[in-house]
Amino acid sequence: MPVKRDNLLEKYSAKLYKNRKEHIVQLDGEDAKIAANTRAVPGVMTARGCCYAGCKGVVVGPLKDVCVITHGPIGCSFYSWGTRRNKARVEEGEQNFTSYCFSTDMQESDIVFGGEKKLEKAIDEAVALFHPKCVMICSTCPIGLIGDDVQAVAKRAEKKHGIKAIGFSCEGYKGVSQSAGHHIANNGLMREIIGTGDRAPENIFSVNILGEYNIGGDGWEEERLLKRCGIEVVSIFTGDGSYESLQNAHLAKLNIVMCHRSINYIAEMIKEKYGIDWIKVNFIGVKATIRSLREIAKYFGDPALVERVEEVIADELSLIEDEMESIRLKLAGKTAGIFSGGSRSHHYQMLLADLGMETVIAGYEFAHRDDYEGREVIPFIKEDADNRNIEVLRIQKDEGMYRKFHSPEKMEVLKDEIELDRYGGMMRDMDAGDIVVDDYNHFETDELIKGVKPDIFFSGIKDKHSIQKAGVVSRQMHSYDYSGPYAGFNGAVIFGRDVAMALCTNAWTLVKPPWHDEPMLVGELTGGESHA
Repeated sequence: MPVKRDNLLEKYSAKLYKNRKEHIVQLDGEDAKIAANTRAVPGVMTARGCCYAGCKGVVVGPLKDVCVITHGPIGCSFYSWGTRRNKARVEEGEQNFTSYCFSTDMQESDIVFGGEKKLEKAIDEAVALFHPKCVMICSTCPIGLIGDDVQAVAKRAEKKHGIKAIGFSCEGYKGVSQSAGHHIANNGLMREIIGTGDRAPENIFSVNILGEYNIGGDGWEEERLLKRCGIEVVSIFTGDGSYESLQNAHLAKLNIVMCHRSINYIAEMIKEKYGIDWIKVNFIGVKATIRSLREIAKYFGDPALVERVEEVIADELSLIEDEMESIRLKLAGKTAGIFSGGSRSHHYQMLLADLGMETVIAGYEFAHRDDYEGREVIPFIKEDADNRNIEVLRIQKDEGMYRKFHSPEKMEVLKDEIELDRYGGMMRDMDAGDIVVDDYNHFETDELIKGVKPDIFFSGIKDKHSIQKAGVVSRQMHSYDYSGPYAGFNGAVIFGRDVAMALCTNAWTLVKPPWHDEPMLVGELTGGESHA
């Protein structure tokens, strides 16, 4: 590989070099260690989002029957409005608020005199107009600075309107990235909603899908496959999810975790309180989907379910194998870079491999070390002031509802066979020589493109257009560029079509920026000649 880790570091100042050198790893076949979940250097053009973006934009925003009010300036609410394409179906007689943008629209005078009264008025108006079952309040940076108590306002609203109201103190500056917002949202859902329902699943084989946000309809495709296999989905956290379904999440038999980073807190807390196990799954990619379905069936251990899963897998494969082979012929040998959030950079490496492509550079925007190295490193991660800033709930076993599906002896056997209560991390599925970058920035992206020259680059909207201007195809993974679903067997075909189309019609390689031939700015020194 032409580019080396040091190529990305040599142009940095001493201060920046010291900060970034542990966040960039070139794999050598041995167990690697990477720095993660630390603050980005001010002034570096990081692709990260803020704590508010993690809480409202990722976790609670997709809930379809919840009125989520952003308490802050309108720009924060507008930024998080519909940008991730979290699809939701409207149940008969129900409402869907995901297409709405609710905000208190804080102005200068509100910042000076306080915004609690304005927030209460906004809740009154929302309840009168829309009659939601639940109201959630997500605070932004100015709210934390002026000290508005959103939890107190929520409690007053509950008493006044007789509905559930929850305040999230997810000011953007908390923590080091949107990861802090995930944690805060997980805490609120666990404390206020999960366990308050009593509608038991009808099927003995029932699951919650955690960390699935139904971008482009991914969650619907996963639910379709599970239902074909005879597995009931109790709730989805939180794409096409609802307040009522989350209330009953504690009655499922198993939690399956898609996005490890955003929702692993709830997986662990539900296990501690109710005894429900979780397994890490991946429905992105053909082989990964097959493995996930088989591991779910193996957990339940029912021979009829195992047989049914194999029948579904064989049927689904028969429907896509011809087109997958056609796509594979076009993409075999191509290389890719992928930088996104959650577990997606790891997930999509599996799908790219199904298509005959190789991921040579990868990383996350807001991961922790266990997302890269595996959960066994968690006891060795040093806690800093930013981590202590986020509340860790102390969960007590619910003696009345706590139950285990398997005996301790059976659990020991299963741990050797499936990814039960653990996650091995991304780097173990990458090859020696590949480069892993945590909290990547624009400069490093440009240098990687020049040095590695990937055929296609998957990332977010913040850097998509600069990548295309460098002549490299870019697909953004936060909204799928208005395509999808990409999950499951059908999703693999749709993804393959999109990638093949992009690589076979790469208009950006034909575009020559005007500044390559002549300067865009011309200046003149007094008494001297004109200089570009």
